[in-house]
Amino acid sequence: MVEITETWIDSLAPNSAAIKNGQGLVKKGRFLQLNHSEDKVVLFGTCAGSGSSYYQPSADFAIPEKPVMRCTCPSRQLPCKHVLGLLYAYADGAAFSSGVVPEDLAAKREKAEKREERKIKEAAEGVAPKPKKVNKSALKKKITTQLEGLDVLEKLIHSLIRNGLGTMDKKELKLIQDHVKQMGNYYLSGAQNELRRLSLLLLDSEDQEKAYTYAAEQLAVMNAFIKKGRLYLTAKLEDPEMALDHESTIEEWLGHAWQLTELQNFGLVSEQVELIQLSFLSYADDARQEYVDIGYWIQKDSGEIHRTIQYRPYKAAKLMREDDSFFEAAHISVLYRYPGDMNRRVRFEEMNSKPVTTQDLEWIKAFSANSYTEAVKKVKNQLKNPLSDKNPVMLLQVSRVCQNTEGQYAITDGSGQSIGLGDVYLEPTVPLLRYLPEEKLSGVSMLVMFEHCLVTGRLLAQPLTIITEKEMIRLLY
Repeated sequence: MVEITETWIDSLAPNSAAIKNGQGLVKKGRFLQLNHSEDKVVLFGTCAGSGSSYYQPSADFAIPEKPVMRCTCPSRQLPCKHVLGLLYAYADGAAFSSGVVPEDLAAKREKAEKREERKIKEAAEGVAPKPKKVNKSALKKKITTQLEGLDVLEKLIHSLIRNGLGTMDKKELKLIQDHVKQMGNYYLSGAQNELRRLSLLLLDSEDQEKAYTYAAEQLAVMNAFIKKGRLYLTAKLEDPEMALDHESTIEEWLGHAWQLTELQNFGLVSEQVELIQLSFLSYADDARQEYVDIGYWIQKDSGEIHRTIQYRPYKAAKLMREDDSFFEAAHISVLYRYPGDMNRRVRFEEMNSKPVTTQDLEWIKAFSANSYTEAVKKVKNQLKNPLSDKNPVMLLQVSRVCQNTEGQYAITDGSGQSIGLGDVYLEPTVPLLRYLPEEKLSGVSMLVMFEHCLVTGRLLAQPLTIITEKEMIRLLY
């Protein structure tokens, strides 16, 4: 069984309120029974709820790295406060007595064990998961509807371009917002998000000139999406197999949510991979109406920088566990890769972890790019694609960090090539550099996030993490 500590339990909680409520149940003595199975693999108990209600939370550690939490309460949070309370009681040293696992819980465990045994058997026999059957008739109708939606969107975009952003009034803003709702009816969630992003840019009254600059760029992005989306959907209609595009991000732009079985069927998986998280950031995306949690990880055998991304819709955020910074090395049995370019999205279901060592820092630093000319070329090639991620992240070797007479920071490589530093993310990090000693600003590696500033026309890089021979200094976490 894993070591159940308060810190580990905190990491399972969906939010801080759940932590407080779970601990509160223990402090108030709400647990009437605390038990463990004879083999101590299952913790279970009885907790008094509101009124005369009683709930049976449990934590099953049959697979230590992937414990299963259950409860009979109606909460949609997972784990709920009753399960968290059960774990906190165990971590606090409360007396758990040996008992027989309740029949309903035993039945659920038996079903889960059979499913796991079947998976293991199929994997050993090399049996690939059955692909999801596609209702081609329904898919054709959906694609036809999406093409109609792109036509509607194109008319709106062309109208906005003809009239000019300077003539934008409340009537046209309302028209854009009406189209945001329509895009949902056309199964174009990606277009819906980007159109809402345009609306938010135009509503920015603090810096009108800057808002118009970025709104013009957003119009170009949407125009590119319409053209590429139409070409792709038209070709897909003519394809007898109506196969998914697993090489580009167009499917996600069109609203497709990739399933792990789909990624596996396309061979987008790696086994026995070691990752170390270099940086973590979380922000509210009003265009998507979701909180976004992003972790940047480096892969030990390739040096690739990946992203883990979790979207938490505003309406359901309190029911979902927020991702957080991770400071250990993660060993992943199966890593799923999403289609994409630099910093492609990855996902994993379970992992084992160990502390990061100085040897880990050595191989991380060895993967940092030593030529800024080549690094910038790679970034610019990605930014040429309007549908690419506009903030690619790279690990660079830094000969030194310097500052000019105007206070502008820059980093230089061994050949003297430099890249200007600037804050491109919501949280500033450049001002923090003044607090670091010289030895942590020269001969180091730096994880940076790039952005092409549309106002100045310059390519800027924001420092996220500094890696020295002895430590990893996160400026964002």
